[in-house]
Amino acid sequence: MIKNTTSVSRRSFLKSTAALGLGAVAAPALVSRSALASSGELNYMGWAGYDFKDAFASFTKATGIKMNFTEQPDNDTIFAQAKLAIQTGAVDVIEPTVDRVQSYAENGLVQAWDMSKIKLDQWEAGLVSGLAGDMATIDGKRLFLPGVWGTEALTFNTKEAPMEYGKASLADLWDAKFEGKVCVRAHSALAALGRVMDAQGKLPHPFMEGYKDDAKMKKIWDVILAEAIKHKKNIAQFWKGENEAQAGFRTNGCVIGLTWDSTGYNMGKEGPYSYIAPKEGAFAWNQGNMLMKNAKNVEQAHAFQNWVSSAEGSALWATAFSANPVGKGAGAKLDPAVAKFYTNSFPGDALSKLWWWPVQTSSFLKLRAEYADKFIAA
Repeated sequence: MIKNTTSVSRRSFLKSTAALGLGAVAAPALVSRSALASSGELNYMGWAGYDFKDAFASFTKATGIKMNFTEQPDNDTIFAQAKLAIQTGAVDVIEPTVDRVQSYAENGLVQAWDMSKIKLDQWEAGLVSGLAGDMATIDGKRLFLPGVWGTEALTFNTKEAPMEYGKASLADLWDAKFEGKVCVRAHSALAALGRVMDAQGKLPHPFMEGYKDDAKMKKIWDVILAEAIKHKKNIAQFWKGENEAQAGFRTNGCVIGLTWDSTGYNMGKEGPYSYIAPKEGAFAWNQGNMLMKNAKNVEQAHAFQNWVSSAEGSALWATAFSANPVGKGAGAKLDPAVAKFYTNSFPGDALSKLWWWPVQTSSFLKLRAEYADKFIAA
């Protein structure tokens, strides 16, 4: 395992949230109206490729608030559109991952949540306290509240590319036997290769130091990029969002890929596909909500946070993403069959090895995008 200095307190976090995941919700969402706004609308910008119909209907029924949803394919596009929304005032709440909080703060795009209006005790403690809470907070102000969490690991065809835990590795993505059969997100693929090369002692500096020092980042990622280009023939599909990732397997001949858990789960419903944590540890992400600096519907935005962290709301939100809920008691409202998916995907010590995406500054993200573009264009 390669240790990540930004890991959420894993023991307490995983104890409360492991194997909650995705599935059908057992009961409709019921949230106390006294704690929520009772009318109006909320302009929300989130992720493309998912069905939020049931979640939005339940939120509206519980609060009277209409959800106006704008979908985007990835974190980078959400960030770019948030910059535009500062000029237009068209968005109230955005849905990035917690590692992006610093870049939003640096660009003056968001404002703090009014914690007197937030029921923080509804969230699993490991997601809002300790290091997770620190990553969500800038200058003593909480800018981020979790909505769902999940992983990025190996989706594979069980017939053409069988994998087993303990042997499956991030290095498999670069194996010559998978030439023209690999599906990856460019920057994730480079990070995966970086972790492998770090463990092999092939980088000029420890991989994690690149997240803290741009000069070291360039030296580290120059080496990673050069190695990745040597194996570029392996890549059949680059993805940015869920739809593209699924297309890699469904139509473009991929048999192995580094994808979100939702991709592995959804492809498993269609054919001989499964999802497994690599021996190095699956990438893990914590996705949630930030309040735009010029939000027009502030009360409604706070109402949504209290709904999405309730047991019922959290279960519905996690179901939409085929991922893990953040609210206490949400796991009991999911289909018990989901436990099988996560047990199979994260056997043994796999959950203790989760590698959480670290904080990424604006300058780091700019450089990372440049390396990803070079890899795609090579």
